[in-house]
Amino acid sequence: MIGVAVLGSTGSVGVNTLDVVEQHPGRFRLVALAANRNAARLAEQVLRHVPEYAALADERAAAELEQRLAGRVSTRVLAGPGALEEIAALAQVDCVMAAVVGAAGLRSTLAAAAAGKRLLLANKESLVMAGPLLIERVRRSGAVLLPIDSEHNAIFQCLPPGGEPGALPPGVRRVLLTASGGPFLEWPAEAIAAATPEQACAHPNWVMGRKISVDSASLMNKGLELIEACLLFGVTPDQVQILVHRQSIVHSMVEYIDGSILAQLAAPDMRTPIAYALGWPERITAGAPFLDLLRAGRLDFCAPDTTRFRCLALAQGVARTGGQHPAILNAANEVAVHAFLERRLNFPDIAAVIETVITRAAGGMVRSLDDVLLADAEARELARESCAHRQRGSRTAYA
Repeated sequence: MIGVAVLGSTGSVGVNTLDVVEQHPGRFRLVALAANRNAARLAEQVLRHVPEYAALADERAAAELEQRLAGRVSTRVLAGPGALEEIAALAQVDCVMAAVVGAAGLRSTLAAAAAGKRLLLANKESLVMAGPLLIERVRRSGAVLLPIDSEHNAIFQCLPPGGEPGALPPGVRRVLLTASGGPFLEWPAEAIAAATPEQACAHPNWVMGRKISVDSASLMNKGLELIEACLLFGVTPDQVQILVHRQSIVHSMVEYIDGSILAQLAAPDMRTPIAYALGWPERITAGAPFLDLLRAGRLDFCAPDTTRFRCLALAQGVARTGGQHPAILNAANEVAVHAFLERRLNFPDIAAVIETVITRAAGGMVRSLDDVLLADAEARELARESCAHRQRGSRTAYA
């Protein structure tokens, strides 16, 4: 049986992973579940699945988890920021689902790569922040890196088998990265300016966490995925075309030098890419609905509007610059999105804050994890200053 650890088990990807694993009781064994601070939900998962280990990065939440589990299961509870790294490197773990949202998942993702695990990467921010370091650890340890984002999973499925992480296979001309367009695709600029967190999180096709939903609404999610695609598949930003595809049926495509385009199609359900990665190189049932093309009827594509959705243009520029700038972009975005969700920032100000930080941050090369963490810390401080300045100066910011 394959030993599985799910980092970020209380989030959307984590919950879907548990659903797929539960469908294959003779194939997978849940060794560990981990999250940031949601003790109540993690306790429910532990009582249902009874893993050997459970961990919470927040020590107070871990203490609460121990109280909830006391005398009910034999699961060992780990606490603190290093707990997720410990779980990622456990000898009895063969496969790590890295689904902790944001920069908080960086260290545990790197730990899984260094330990030579099968790394199911749902935490795109780790690759955006420290892509060259992560790819190098994967190569050095012999880890297997399988992308979970539906778009990158689709690209992986459309590429020739046996490729090396970060290397473009021969015969590939470019990749076509699809985007749903989010909830504001057809909104006029003045309506987007007044958008609320609830409206930004109301995605038309996917059920996602709040941060990722806002990223989808701003198209920053697609900008981060552009950077991720370059690192995963060895393409340049100019070899990635972003297409808005409202139906979310074609999850991405690969174009070859002979003119062929291979596409991966499926219903918009994260259990499909999760099952593909868990079962790889075999295919296993996912529990997702099967796609009815007759019912779908048509597939539409158009170019994204980088004027109304400035975040995508900023990410495209950062993808070309490289170095510490992707980490700076990610950090500024996390701070700005958090401020928007707390109603301290208007939606268009997310892009404005990010642009201010990119302009002011020092940048530089990525030679070590310390370089990444320093760039991240500097960008967060600059972003907090910019958010506070805009909140004070705006008459329309949320109370």
